[in-house]
Amino acid sequence: MDFFDNKLIQDALDQRFAFIKLKVEDHILTLTLDRPEKKNALHPHMVQEIAFAMQFAKQTSNIRAIVIDAEGDVFCAGADLKAFMGMVGEFDSSIPRAKGEVLIGELFNKVHKPVITKVQGKVLAGGFFFLAGANYVICNEGIKLGLPEVKRGLFPFQVMAALLEIMPKRIVVDWCIRGYDLDVSDAKNYGLITHITTPETIDNTINTLLNEIKANSPTAIRLGLEALDTINKQESKHQYLMEMLQKTVGSKDGQEGLLAFREKRQPVWTGE
Repeated sequence: MDFFDNKLIQDALDQRFAFIKLKVEDHILTLTLDRPEKKNALHPHMVQEIAFAMQFAKQTSNIRAIVIDAEGDVFCAGADLKAFMGMVGEFDSSIPRAKGEVLIGELFNKVHKPVITKVQGKVLAGGFFFLAGANYVICNEGIKLGLPEVKRGLFPFQVMAALLEIMPKRIVVDWCIRGYDLDVSDAKNYGLITHITTPETIDNTINTLLNEIKANSPTAIRLGLEALDTINKQESKHQYLMEMLQKTVGSKDGQEGLLAFREKRQPVWTGE
């Protein structure tokens, strides 16, 4: 997981981030997705900034747990397909390019610290990496949870792999094929969400959980999560699935689905 120079990582809180915000308080690192104008869609450099923050958390012994939240009314709408296809635009960030390819589906298991995802806005597509990769998912009732990729001529390859680690296989496959919105209570029954809250109770729920985590041995927790990472190696799986996504985006149906979405019309599928 060491994508960046260790000295640079030590100065993480002094860096300029274009797409996220970081705060460390009382042994907790809070990582906030900060691209609300784009529904916190995952930009390639945003993924690198997240990897930078995760490496910082892993190497900083003072940090005992990580909370991930988001600005705006959409927690994360998935990948910014224009950016991933090369149209990255301009942004102001001091985070350098990572040494190797960063696959977001791998980041959470490798931090070896407890991760809590705080969900107060809808989650779509690749946003589920933040839920499937976390140890705890605290979600407000009534939140929209959707996998609309097939309606755009795509398929949630890597998300499917991440969800299969925690949800029943038939439920995951059906969700991917039909692309519907999953009710929060069903998501809890299937293991995707650990706690259902309200806007009034979500912070208390998270603080109670953090206090319980901080009361236990950080070394034991770190080594336990390191062991879990070792017995659940998935690097080759996520690399293959990224290649399959790129293949699907480049297909005629994939291009038609994205065009129809932009033009707000029904797509005309050809099966090619």
